Amino acid sequence: MFIFAWLNNQLLKMQWLSDLVQGFVERVLGLSVQDQLGGSIHFFVYDVVKIFILLSVLIFTISYVQSFFPPERTKKILGGYRGITGNILGALLGTVTPFCSCSSIPLFIGFTSAGLPLGITFSFLISSPLVDLASILLLASIFNWKIAFAYVVAGLILAVIGGTLIGRARLEGYVEPFVYSNTMVNTDQETVTLKERLGFAGEQVLNIVQRVWLYILIGVGIGAVIHNWIPENIISMVLGQDKWYSALIATIVGVPMYADIFGTLPIAEALVYKGVGIGTALAFMMAVTALSLPSLIMLKTAVKFRLLAIFFVVVTIGIIILGYTFNAFGHLLV
Repeated sequence: MFIFAWLNNQLLKMQWLSDLVQGFVERVLGLSVQDQLGGSIHFFVYDVVKIFILLSVLIFTISYVQSFFPPERTKKILGGYRGITGNILGALLGTVTPFCSCSSIPLFIGFTSAGLPLGITFSFLISSPLVDLASILLLASIFNWKIAFAYVVAGLILAVIGGTLIGRARLEGYVEPFVYSNTMVNTDQETVTLKERLGFAGEQVLNIVQRVWLYILIGVGIGAVIHNWIPENIISMVLGQDKWYSALIATIVGVPMYADIFGTLPIAEALVYKGVGIGTALAFMMAVTALSLPSLIMLKTAVKFRLLAIFFVVVTIGIIILGYTFNAFGHLLV
């Protein structure tokens, strides 16, 4: 148990990095991390460096695994499954694709054009930006393992239920015709070399870091401001645990924003530190990652309005329910 705690603190939470940044703030800058300015600098530098280190290592590993599962191979794996089993597998597949909502949509189109049932592809579309293997470790590094696993399980449940409801509604006629006319290029996986897989993983790291670095900086910056500058009573007045509408507001506020889990985690961390319920913070994260306005606009190019509206309503209601559930039982996760 001691060894696990040490590994968790030093490798995951990177306590050594926190101590190093604290030493820089206090000895080089002459500031105290207990003060607003010093605390903000420590929060910003520590979280940015930690997230980029974890992100790079995790995305490289996940992308290497993903290189074995192109769309045509995925269809072979999932094609024989229907019903709830297919939805579960589609949701689980989303956990190994480290993409934001906008990046998941081309894969959604590819899977749909490959002939996978619509419900399965929507389970994938919901879970891919919402839950991935990296989110487990990042959530654990900021909160704890209980919250990390609870978030992942909740995200998978939402993806399975959402995909199942959409699948049973039989909305295939509301997918744009061009999606079904797309063809996929078959790739012989036996000819892909180790060097090519490692190269693919390295390219994914560069591509994803280039795409999310600004959102990470913005998210950590907002988190630093909330953490050190905004009085706790103001945040509690709007999103306090005693407010019945807190999870609802957090979900509504999160929808117009665009970021992935790596950019929203620091904001959630700061909100929880200020006394906001864990369910409210997680509802905000889910809304930003799964229902961002840019991703909805991109999805509209592939599906008709009725299907888009049903997707939005199902996922929104699911996120709100999960937010209130986490708020009600969050004390068991601390």
